Amino acid sequence: MKKKNIEYFREVLIDYLEKISNNSDNTVLDMTASKENFSDLTGCASLETDRDFMLCISERKTKLIKKIKEALDRIENDTYTICKTCGEDISLARLIVRPVSTQCIDCKTKKEAAYRAR
Repeated sequence: MKKKNIEYFREVLIDYLEKISNNSDNTVLDMTASKENFSDLTGCASLETDRDFMLCISERKTKLIKKIKEALDRIENDTYTICKTCGEDISLARLIVRPVSTQCIDCKTKKEAAYRAR
């Protein structure tokens, strides 16, 4: 892949990382700031459901941050475009759609098919 394409993905990943990191900080602050008292169980249950949902989102963001950092490491190691399964190149089109991809479309398709077959 051309160097200008790699630089493009580096910029995209860094920008995405900054946006997600800033948003994650706000999520935790929002969860801890709430000191509401409820007179009924419905209100309390609703708050707990909302907190569970926010924790789930926060966990997914944490995993995505890790994937972005790993992708940036692969850029530094010149392995960003190499499929971790077969060693072939990951297509530019796939990386545009999912910049944190670690597998080419063929390997990912096979992996998903095997997962569904279980």
